Amino acid sequence: MKKKGIKIIIALILFLITLIINFNNQWINPIIYIVSYIIVGFEIVRKAIRNIMKGKVFDENFLMTVATIGAFAIGEFPEATCVMLFYQVGELFQSYAVDKSRKSISSLMDIRPDFANVERDGKSQKVDPDDVKIGEIMIVRPGEKVPLDGYIKEGKSSLDTKALTGESLPREVAEGEEVLSGSINLNGVIKIEVTKKYGESTVSKILDLVENASSKKSKSENFITKFAQYYTPIVVIIAVILAIIPPLIIKDWAFSDWLYRALSFLVVSCPCALVISIPLSFFGGIGGASKMGILIKGSNYLEQLANTEIMVFDKTGTLTEGVFEVQKIEAIDISQEELLKIVAYSENYSNHPISLSIKKAYAKEIDEKQIIKIEELSGRGIVARIGEQDVLVGNEKLMKEKQINFTKCDEIGTILYVAIEGKYAGYIVIADKIKENAKKAIHDLKKNNIKQIVMLTGDRKDVGEDVAEKLGLDQVYTELLPDGKVEKVESLLKEKSEKGKLAFVGDGINDAPVLAISDIGIAMGGLGSDAAIEAADVVLMTDEPSKIVNALHLSKRTMRIVKENIVFAIFIKVLVLVLSAFGLSTMWEAVFADVGVSVIAIINALRVLRGKD
Repeated sequence: MKKKGIKIIIALILFLITLIINFNNQWINPIIYIVSYIIVGFEIVRKAIRNIMKGKVFDENFLMTVATIGAFAIGEFPEATCVMLFYQVGELFQSYAVDKSRKSISSLMDIRPDFANVERDGKSQKVDPDDVKIGEIMIVRPGEKVPLDGYIKEGKSSLDTKALTGESLPREVAEGEEVLSGSINLNGVIKIEVTKKYGESTVSKILDLVENASSKKSKSENFITKFAQYYTPIVVIIAVILAIIPPLIIKDWAFSDWLYRALSFLVVSCPCALVISIPLSFFGGIGGASKMGILIKGSNYLEQLANTEIMVFDKTGTLTEGVFEVQKIEAIDISQEELLKIVAYSENYSNHPISLSIKKAYAKEIDEKQIIKIEELSGRGIVARIGEQDVLVGNEKLMKEKQINFTKCDEIGTILYVAIEGKYAGYIVIADKIKENAKKAIHDLKKNNIKQIVMLTGDRKDVGEDVAEKLGLDQVYTELLPDGKVEKVESLLKEKSEKGKLAFVGDGINDAPVLAISDIGIAMGGLGSDAAIEAADVVLMTDEPSKIVNALHLSKRTMRIVKENIVFAIFIKVLVLVLSAFGLSTMWEAVFADVGVSVIAIINALRVLRGKD
């Protein structure tokens, strides 16, 4: 870009000198124009000749070379030089735009680790991440990138995950927690046990995904490519006819006038505005999305997302946290704290998610000496002796079996009934929590003309319907196995219009088959799931449902800019082509219709890079 800019400035100075100062010599002015032309146009002419030799005749280089050399041939030196000069200014804008787009994506590429410090033979060795084996211990110091996925064996720290998730707040991690490659260690020294080879790590999969995104073209891009293939030779043939036929038919019409019209026609016909700005818009959209922690695998998916009519959600881990929490404690003739303590002691030796949620809510050290006896009754609950008390913790079946006179709870969720010394002591409700911004996300999706929002879940009917009612969903299907989800999505696919699309949003672990058969598979919180990155077309790097709305806004914004560029470029070009054919425009207007339109279209395409709604 710097070299190109210097060439343009030198050529422009020479051009202006010749234009302002009238040398009293018939050769000086043309020579300076030609020198100015060579400075900015030599590379274009060379490309045109090289492409002709390869059989690629009809491209923008060919059009510019023929038009400008033709202008020199009829003595239009200023216009020939100016056309090439302005064309290169347009190319400079294009280079700037592409560079800006690439930087938005290459900021994500900064997550690629350069090395890994591995403990070997009691010493720290700096090695290539590819050479690190599963089970080895890495040492990550402050300021260094985490090279591979793993678990913290020693130490605690704050991690900057902005490049992965788009989130600016650091993530606090401690011993036993999972860390993902690509994160940056902000403070303490941590030792990490490697769980995945580099080729299978999060950072490697993300980089591969982004690098290959441009290979999947949208329908708009494919249309422009095909359009340029047929359009360019047609306009060249029309230009040749325009230059030769009219002077042969009518003797009074000068060949030089019609040649000038034909050359102007050629300059206008260059499809640069379309060929450059449309892919750039999509490339910018993908780059803007990556800034927000949304990875889109190709411009075809970005285009399809804008046409989404039906949005289907998984429940657990997508609309809900996927983590069981104590929602309510109802105690009878005992304090809530004491009831929770007795249940926590009873559940101490279990690793079931419900048991873990009880112990998390209790959040105190358990004195195991007080646990005298624990017996687990399959499908019913636990019989325990805690201290001097006999305790029952379980479901309705256990209460009825032990003939406990209890009051049935109608709360939604998993109910743990408690009896102490044969007497009913109350209950604890444990349920999956709805995500904070899930309701707003559903509301915003409806505002964005999503016709139908559906939830699929393997959970009980009462639980699924409760979540659907709280979020305001249109439909909910419960108690579904994975194959049942596939059947429901196949049925919903038949309900959309011909151009409409169905998007499925899941956590990517159990939902890979459904992600694959949907028009657009969206994996939420894909950082923790290999299946998500493999099966989904769009990967949201955090667990926030609002990211789906952001992705939808971005896709619609990108498509709006693409359509604006197509309509604007074709309208101006057709108008000036007609004017050129009738001799009503000069090569200066032709330059605007080519370079000017290209620059405006490129600047418009750059708006997508802001990555805002």
